[in-house]
Amino acid sequence: MVADSIQREITIAAPRERVWEELTRPEFLGAWLGGAHGPVERVEPPAVLAFRRPWGDGGRSPADGAPAPAAVTSALTSAATTLVTLTLTTEPGDHTRLRMTESGFTAPGFPGKAARAGTDRSGTGWTRRLTDLACHTERLTLRR
Repeated sequence: MVADSIQREITIAAPRERVWEELTRPEFLGAWLGGAHGPVERVEPPAVLAFRRPWGDGGRSPADGAPAPAAVTSALTSAATTLVTLTLTTEPGDHTRLRMTESGFTAPGFPGKAARAGTDRSGTGWTRRLTDLACHTERLTLRR
């Protein structure tokens, strides 16, 4: 059985508004996700950003921005997407907890093998991307 979603959390040593500002800068978001995002579904500044992530047309991994391997995309329909939701909450000490949830791996268009490969690849990729975001934002906060 494949899980429908993956979650990752990280605490960033920066205020929530600063993390939101950096996360939603178009040039940063594009570089951070490597073009791996589709339509924005929900925006609630400075707490929630949700967008669709396309997979069926060679969806890119948040790990490295490279196209997903053929083993993943060959079994997908062009409509296969996941929903990525980034939620920011204020933590003590002027820190921010960022929770990333990517869901929809069991939706139509994701056969079992592709869904399993997608969750594995996304889980690894999100861990790296969230760590990159934390390091980047914390460096900027220290400079201010």
